[in-house]
Amino acid sequence: MELPKPILSVLGQDPGHRRRCNINANAFQQDAVVSFRGWQYAVFYSYLDNNEHERIPGSAPDNEPLYIHLARRKLPPPGVPGCARPTNTEEGESGENQWEVLVFEDYPQTTDDGHNTVQMGICPGDGTIHLAYDHHCDVLRYRHSIPNLVALSPADFQWTGSLFSSTLSYLPGISASHRPFRDVTYPRFGFIGSNDMFLSFRDGKAGLGNDHLYIYQPSYEPDAPESGQHTCTGKFTYAGQHLTGLNSNPYVNGITYSQHDTKLHITWVYRGFVDYPGWDDPFDTKHKQQAGPNGAENNHDLCYAYSQDGGYTWRNGNGEVIADLNRCENKASLITEENLVPNTITNNAPGIVAFKISKGSGLMNQEAQAVDAQGRIHVLNRDSCVNSDKKVTWKHYFRDPLNGKWISHALPIIPGSKRGRLATRTTTSQASQRNDRAKTHTDLYIIFPGSATDSTFRILRASSVDNFAAYTQVWSSDQLGDDGLRLKLLGEPLVDSPRLEYDHVLSLFCLGDYDYDNRVEEDKATQTTCQRAVVLLDFELPLERRAAA
Repeated sequence: MELPKPILSVLGQDPGHRRRCNINANAFQQDAVVSFRGWQYAVFYSYLDNNEHERIPGSAPDNEPLYIHLARRKLPPPGVPGCARPTNTEEGESGENQWEVLVFEDYPQTTDDGHNTVQMGICPGDGTIHLAYDHHCDVLRYRHSIPNLVALSPADFQWTGSLFSSTLSYLPGISASHRPFRDVTYPRFGFIGSNDMFLSFRDGKAGLGNDHLYIYQPSYEPDAPESGQHTCTGKFTYAGQHLTGLNSNPYVNGITYSQHDTKLHITWVYRGFVDYPGWDDPFDTKHKQQAGPNGAENNHDLCYAYSQDGGYTWRNGNGEVIADLNRCENKASLITEENLVPNTITNNAPGIVAFKISKGSGLMNQEAQAVDAQGRIHVLNRDSCVNSDKKVTWKHYFRDPLNGKWISHALPIIPGSKRGRLATRTTTSQASQRNDRAKTHTDLYIIFPGSATDSTFRILRASSVDNFAAYTQVWSSDQLGDDGLRLKLLGEPLVDSPRLEYDHVLSLFCLGDYDYDNRVEEDKATQTTCQRAVVLLDFELPLERRAAA
């Protein structure tokens, strides 16, 4: 069964036509769109509405500054038709489906680098919204909302920047002198349980770096919004350096907490380091380029670990403890041979390799990860391991939670090199004539972006009913033209996972070359009739799937 026709929201203008690199809709953003307590939030970079701001001194002549835009809307109850509107609301409105957008005008973003994205996290315990932004081996840049107010009671407050702190170079509870804050790349947020939230990021450079983990625990003493005080009474704790690269760096696909098994799951690949001129020069900046000297050809091995205590103790797929982050008071220090259990996961930790994949096999960094309601770990990546012609093939890797066995399935040939996305939802099959009991199963959605030669976005679906043996295309962006809408999708797709699981709505965050005047593109070189936008596509899915008679 194909997906229903999506409903389109245009969130704002994307700067892609005036910048070399995409800074919105990148696969490593965790997250850019997320739902919480019946409201949906999306974050992206765009220009100011009037577009009449001055350029930043020293920036490129055509490099106008960008500003963080944080959008929100109240969602209708699950099952109510009509999930979105194609336009934003006017300031002050907050009805169902209507978007409100606030702009943080106090921080201009000027670096033309696709790494420097913006990430968002929401702490379920106190409703704080956390943002980390503009990083590629840079000092920490972070801000948060007033605790115990903003996402817990969103209808009670006007959606303005006064609800948030200024840009901080530290985390509440940890001072700016904390060494890892000097060199941040790829921040990620996510919830742990029903109360806490984590933040992780990489330090160092491509091929020489480590990942650090921080746990945010809320408090319950709100600041009054009218007071103008933005002291975050919740605090972060440094859990430790959970992944350490030995002459390499780990590239994380995702960190996901599963409500099913109350575990924190992580998968990653390693990128081996190759010397290049200036690598040991502290003033050298080659590693800060969009495509640095150590590329994806040095990626190898798909690895997996999990934690049952919120990120402090880590186990391999066999359940053996491979790292205890509590073992060392100075958690950034290296382990010693005397330690029976290391205080970090290193390349040679036993049992972490799910699939042994050699360098030069097409393995990509920061692909997609998802954990379904039955505790299966799903990873989307690609390799050439079983192909005699060395042709790289997309693959779905997944782990059976009952026996711990990893399985890989080759996927249909999909063109392009951009990274895709995974999403899961639990559905119930209606009772059939042969079986009067309904059955619960998992649907897996694989979203592929377009390529330079084929701009089509595609969505495939597989099911746990046949152990994900068949992958059926259920939608393509070619279908958008059926209603006369000229929209070419771009970027790497992102998904609102909570909304899919709980509301059965697939919210797809991406970019689109959008023909506002419904005219044919006259000049692709100058983009005279097209604008690029940050868009959200909502697919309302049925709550049940019919069983065969």
